[in-house]
Amino acid sequence: DSARNGFSFKGIKDYLECYQSGKLTPSQVAKNIIAMLEDCDKSMPPLRAIVQWDREEIMLMAEASTTRYRNKCTLSLLDGIPVCLKEEFKVVPYHHRVGTVYLGTQPETEDATVAKKLREAGAIIIGVSNMHELGTGTTGCNPNRYHKIPRNPYNPNHFTGGSSSGSAAAVAAGLCPVAIGTDGGGSVRIPASFCGVVGLKGTFGRISCHGTLPLSYSTVSVGPICTSVADAAIVYSILAEPDVLYPYGLKQPKATLSDMCAPDLKGLKLGVDWTFFKACDAEVLSACEKAVKHLQNLGASVVEVSLPEVEEARVAHVICILSEMRDFLQPDFNKHFHEMNLETRASLALASQFTALDYIKANRQRTRSMRFLQEIFSTVNCILTPAIPCTAPRIYESDLLTGSSDMSFTVRSMRFMQLGNFTGIPGLVVPIGYSTAGLPISLQVMAKWWDEAVLLRIGLKLEQFRDQTKKPSIYYDILA
Repeated sequence: DSARNGFSFKGIKDYLECYQSGKLTPSQVAKNIIAMLEDCDKSMPPLRAIVQWDREEIMLMAEASTTRYRNKCTLSLLDGIPVCLKEEFKVVPYHHRVGTVYLGTQPETEDATVAKKLREAGAIIIGVSNMHELGTGTTGCNPNRYHKIPRNPYNPNHFTGGSSSGSAAAVAAGLCPVAIGTDGGGSVRIPASFCGVVGLKGTFGRISCHGTLPLSYSTVSVGPICTSVADAAIVYSILAEPDVLYPYGLKQPKATLSDMCAPDLKGLKLGVDWTFFKACDAEVLSACEKAVKHLQNLGASVVEVSLPEVEEARVAHVICILSEMRDFLQPDFNKHFHEMNLETRASLALASQFTALDYIKANRQRTRSMRFLQEIFSTVNCILTPAIPCTAPRIYESDLLTGSSDMSFTVRSMRFMQLGNFTGIPGLVVPIGYSTAGLPISLQVMAKWWDEAVLLRIGLKLEQFRDQTKKPSIYYDILA
């Protein structure tokens, strides 16, 4: 715990203190959230973070938690904690629309593994959150009738980032301290960065994807979006384990939080490829360089590394993720083409141009890139990069009507993200400051496969670099 001056987000610890002291019950918190969710939908412009919620469902979970607190038999550190899940997860009794207007015509009757684990931990699921249609973009722009465009709590005229857009907006706006997203090309880390909160993409297979739409089976990982690194560690420790229904993660080593709370970073080697690192806006670079210096001052050493074939890996990742999505969505593309957003149609049409040869070559590149990383991680504990080369882009009037398709932005926003998705290594983004326009800037830490513990250790220290946390312009204090 680090005491802060001025504004700080309310995290898991704040909720637990209220419950344990008797100041508030989970039922009272749930009533506050329901009032805020009603307010969100009426505000101008509407926040559109949570796109499906149910008053009775929320109150049922909250009342059960209130009883457990009264009887002193709570289930976990998440008991009574409000959470939301990206619409890509099946969550009873909501529609599994995945950002579309044509999927999920009936309410779900079975939870995704992650939703089930959150229920077993006693969390209050406040609803499902907005997302970029079928996860096909990085802005979060989704103009269709069920979703509309979620707003960035730091500036509602700017995008949240995608595709886990509503998850990041809900956390930054104070609606819940924890949200769950999926990340195939930065989809947890990009919105977390744009909205000034913490995002963790686990190692590929670490957290079960069972019960999500299997859009891209080789690049997507699940991870939490939270108000702090400590909260991300709590959620990670509850969700990270093998699931018999999700074969990719069956052989994983046990998740640990070893040395996470070490007093300093002595003995850690932080790898930086400065040529790669510096390909970002001047404001972003300046903040990120200072943050690296801060980690050095805590005893870590910075080692210059060279990330080989970055451009080849970037192109290969695009081929893999789009080919897999195009393959899975073949029936949708044929049957529901005219119900899709224009941007989704364009992305899937582009994907149909890739050949089997392209896909095989891309996977050969994956093997090469993984081998390069194995060598790099034999000399350093992690790799540092800026999270995104720029801050959240502006929303234009036309975006609200027809959506937005800006391939150059999409490519640029994924620049530092793709390596983690392509090779399966874990990544953590932590907010480190703000641009002169007041938009959040974050740094990314990536580690070798299954070594999330070192990310969390560095992340805790990185949080101390930010001298103040700015209050978002849209913020609900649920505990007030």
